[in-house]
Order: sequence, then structure tokens, then C-alpha cells
Amino acid sequence: MAALEELSLAQARRIALAAQGFADPAPTGVPTLRHLRRVLDRIGLLQVDSVNVLQRAHYLPLYSRLGPYPTDLLDRAAYRRPRALFEYWAHEASLVPVRLHPALRWRMAAAREKAWGNMRRIAAEQPELVAWVRDEVAANGPLTAAEIEHDAPRQTGHWGWNWSVVKQALEFLFWSGEVVAASRSNSFARRYDLPERVLPAAVLDTPTPADPDAHRDLVRVAARALGVAAEVELRDYFRLPVAAARRAVAELVEAGELTPVRVRGWKPPAYLHVDARLPRRIRASTLVSPFDPLVWERSRTERLFGFSYRIEIYVPAPQRVYGYYVLPFLHGDRLAARVDLKADRKTGVLLIPAAWIEPDADPGETAVALAAELHRLAGWLGLGAVAPPAGGDLAGPLAAALTSLAGVR
Repeated sequence: MAALEELSLAQARRIALAAQGFADPAPTGVPTLRHLRRVLDRIGLLQVDSVNVLQRAHYLPLYSRLGPYPTDLLDRAAYRRPRALFEYWAHEASLVPVRLHPALRWRMAAAREKAWGNMRRIAAEQPELVAWVRDEVAANGPLTAAEIEHDAPRQTGHWGWNWSVVKQALEFLFWSGEVVAASRSNSFARRYDLPERVLPAAVLDTPTPADPDAHRDLVRVAARALGVAAEVELRDYFRLPVAAARRAVAELVEAGELTPVRVRGWKPPAYLHVDARLPRRIRASTLVSPFDPLVWERSRTERLFGFSYRIEIYVPAPQRVYGYYVLPFLHGDRLAARVDLKADRKTGVLLIPAAWIEPDADPGETAVALAAELHRLAGWLGLGAVAPPAGGDLAGPLAAALTSLAGVR
């Protein structure tokens, strides 16, 4: 699109949603690897999280953009040859396209200074243990931490975060790139192995870029994925150092890949990616994960959508405002509602502890669209029914819409 000196908030929303893949046509049949790659080309990475009250976090962004898809599609891309993705610390724990491995090696090289405290401590205080753990992986991998702990020296003990020192050593080796995640166990534990037995040789043979080049590559991915963004959001996408990200943004502006723009109502300056599109409208109607890149930078979510969003998993129950695992509902180009969800797999029911309408959204229209989406989500999760909402100011309209939809079905 032609660069604009100033964007309205509505234009910025549509640009951001298009950049994230919400303006792409839905698959006409069962989504394929081609569709998965299209989404990954848009968003650049998938955040991984162990919470499974509904569905694990890395599966949901694909659902939000593709609709019901076979989750084995993502499992194959991440954990079977030829691998399209690998696990690493990118935004948080993430699945990242393998082509970005060279651009993240600066973080691997800085593990002794930048890894979390317990990992740094184990590397500094027990280097012989770290070497022993790496040798175990080399000789017998892929292995989980529990499988290595079974044979670990007795004097290792336990400390910090309830992680054994073996787990801490493995996580240091993972941060430094000396081991990678070969797969995940049924309990979601990583199975570790050597990079040369997991990652494509062509990726490992790619020369390591200089740090400024790597930072620029990562900001480029973030800028394309966000469409229009403030500097803090370009930096946050891959959790880059402040000075490095600032320099990368300036270099991309100079190269013509980013254009400084004003977004009405935003205090921070914004940057528009050269390939950003401005669709006339967004027709999305889907639930969005708390860990979706569309919403994970909460100040951006508030500036773009007027949607104040905090995940309340770690908030004591009496202090929660909206619920334990609350998903925004994207309807058109607005976040029109939020709904607390839980998959009750024993009974095969999608539970709705609460549903809430946003101030500018129409409750009736939103409830009808949300009811259809909840049935679609339940079907994808293998649940046979959707329970009426138990609370929230959208509970009445949503219960009526669910009842009406059930009658039609």
C-alpha cells in the first residue's frame, strides 16, 4: 500500500489484522501444510505454554486464522522431518521457523550472561554436571529430564523453582543452543537431543550473522507481522535489547522497509511496513488465544482496540475480574466480547464460566456470532455440547443465542 503520513485508528486496526492473517481467505477444505505455512509467514512464531484448560496455546493461533484444522499438522511441522519449526526462547518459549535459527544465535551465545538466574548459576557452579548432562543426551537422546535424572549423580540435589539441577542444566543447554527439543512427551515434557540430529543440515550450515544483522532480521519479521507498530512492539516481538532494536528500526527506515507514520490517538510514533495492506473490511469472527501475537502486547491491544486485557491465570480467584482463561472474541475488526472457557473433557462439554460484552458492541449481534463460534470451537476440540454461560453481562443474550442455535441444529 502507498505510505500514508497519518492513519486513522480504524485503518491501523485493519492493517494490523491483515498483517496477522485475519484478512486471508478461509481454506475451502481441510487445511493443509500450505495453509499452515501461510499463517507462519504472517505471524513469524507461535508462543508455547503448558496451560491446557482449553487447548495448548500454540495450537490456537492457527485455529483463529484457519478454523478447525488437524492439530497433527502443527505437530508434524514442529517435531517430525522435514521440520519447519523449532522450539526456542523467541518471544517467550516459542515455536519458530527453522530459517530464523541463525538470527537467534546471538541469544544462544549470550546464555551465560542472559539466561535466567538458576540456569546461569548451574553453568557457573556445576560445569561438570552440565557437561555430564550434555554427554547423556549425546549418547542416549532424545531424552526427557526425568529420564536423565534417573541416572543422575546422587549429590546433585534439588533447588530453585522445584526444578532439579538436571532440568536446570538441560535448560541452560537449551538456551545456549547445545541441545534442542526433539519432541514432546504425553505430559508435555521436552525430549532433548543434539541440534545435528534434529535441525536441517542446511540451517545449521548457514553462517551466523553479525548481531546487528540478526537484530535487523528479527525486527523485519516483527514489522511484517504487525503491519503498523510502535517501536516497543517491534522490540517486544522477539524480546530484543532496547538499543539493538532501536538501531534496527532506524536502519529499516533508512532502507525504505519501514515508514514513520502517525496513528490518531496514539502517543508513540508508529512505523508502517512496506508490504502492509489496508483491506476495505475485515470479516473475521473468531476467538483469540491469550497467547496470540495479535494481543500479547497488552498496551498495543488497548491502543488498537480499546480493549483492556490481562490474563488472570495467576490472579487469586476472588480478585479476578473476568475469569481464569479468558479469550477475546474478534468480530469484524473489533474485539467485541470476552469469554472465560474451559474444556470439560470428561463430560464432553465446553463450559462458559462467564461471558462479557465490550462497551461499543451490540449484545444481540455479538451473542449470535459468538454462539456460532463456540459451537465451531467445541467441534474442533472434540466436545459434543456447549453449556450455557454461568455469569457475565453477556450471559443472557449468549444463552438465548446458544438455545436458538441448538434448536436450528
